[in-house]
Amino acid sequence: MAYPETVKYLESFINYEKIPAYPYKESLKLERIEEFLESIGNPQDALKCIHVAGTKGKGSTCAFISYILRQAGYRVGLYTSPHLSDFRERIRILAQQSDTLTNQAKCEFEGIISESELAQLLEILKPKIEDYNKNSEYGQLSFFEVYTSLAFVYFKEKKVDFAVLETGLGGRLDATNVVNPYVCAITPLSYEHTQKLGNTLREIAAEKAGIIKAQSVKCKAQNLIVISAPQEKEAIEVIRNKCKKVDARLYEVERDITYQKTNNGFNIKGIFGEYPNLEIRLLGDHQLINAAVAIGAVEALRFYNINININAIRVGLYDTLWPGRCEIISRNPLLVLDGAQNVASTLALRQAIKANFKYKKLILVLGVSCDKDIKGICKELYDLLDTVILTRANNSRAAEPERLAEYFKAKETYITNNVEEAVTYAQRIARKEDLILVCGSLFVVGEFRNVFQYV
Repeated sequence: MAYPETVKYLESFINYEKIPAYPYKESLKLERIEEFLESIGNPQDALKCIHVAGTKGKGSTCAFISYILRQAGYRVGLYTSPHLSDFRERIRILAQQSDTLTNQAKCEFEGIISESELAQLLEILKPKIEDYNKNSEYGQLSFFEVYTSLAFVYFKEKKVDFAVLETGLGGRLDATNVVNPYVCAITPLSYEHTQKLGNTLREIAAEKAGIIKAQSVKCKAQNLIVISAPQEKEAIEVIRNKCKKVDARLYEVERDITYQKTNNGFNIKGIFGEYPNLEIRLLGDHQLINAAVAIGAVEALRFYNINININAIRVGLYDTLWPGRCEIISRNPLLVLDGAQNVASTLALRQAIKANFKYKKLILVLGVSCDKDIKGICKELYDLLDTVILTRANNSRAAEPERLAEYFKAKETYITNNVEEAVTYAQRIARKEDLILVCGSLFVVGEFRNVFQYV
């Protein structure tokens, strides 16, 4: 199968990431992917998994964990979503630089699955997918279910030592939730996808904590280890109760794991040790929480007699790259991309911008998906900006720029039809001393990244 044919075939499956509204519980059926994976030999059962759910910081936390494990000498499968530019970004293997697999080491998407590998993999699985879809009592596989299955098969074939998995949506019904993880991590929870996950933080936490499960026979010697970021009271109560119910061992950042910011970096006191003088290149104090969760997750492997040394933690954290998250792609003028797409992430972004950048005017390029808290996102950004350029991604979920304009009536506002127009206009009006900030949607950030000519 040629790669263009592979892309066309994958795009033929229903993709809930591009659909604004759908019946969540009726559409996402864990039984469907469980049944399909069983038909291909349950490749996920061959993997040592670390599973991460949450509202914000999931991807960054997965990246921190993966780079630490790579530095410790392991081959690490990294599965994340969504992608910025190419859905191949979702499936990566990080390994030591001497490994031929990572000849693109130090690049922003190190270890990305190649076009030929993806095409070959799908060619093998296509008959099984087709056969399953013809006979399934649970309906046809979705894009995310197919791609998750491909990741499991690929990681098994490549004999990764660990697979670090980011949930797509929620947790309980997410296709990644078929694994029996060694460690689970829950990043900060806040209101997101309320029409699907629930209108209260307690309901949302219940969906996210769905990845916390009783261990199967193969891991019976050790109860599941769970690491949680600091949470609101109602959210942590749900997580604690779920851990108690399935007899999982819970460690909480700010209770069992602590961090302290210093002039040159930060210190962390973990489950088993202390880690002074740490540094990361990802901007924003919120990344310290993600780093603390990541350290807790790799420390938890000690319960399985897997010890990660302090040097691997220190170097792995510093080496971590995670594009599209407070990412600087130009300095003349400053141009920063961030995938903040909910109120909590936007607040963290606002604080990071104020703490890390100096500029004369802030020009905001904003595009938001229509199912997000548009009013809340715009409110958090309002006082930060001088000029706003409103746009929309090439995605059916994108809100019309005119709808966003309602929240910026007293600001200098420009409306563009697409991201390419927004790039052109931002470059035209920005001066050297200004800052261009692009946010509101990873889809917008990805398109902007593709169009922009790096300086």
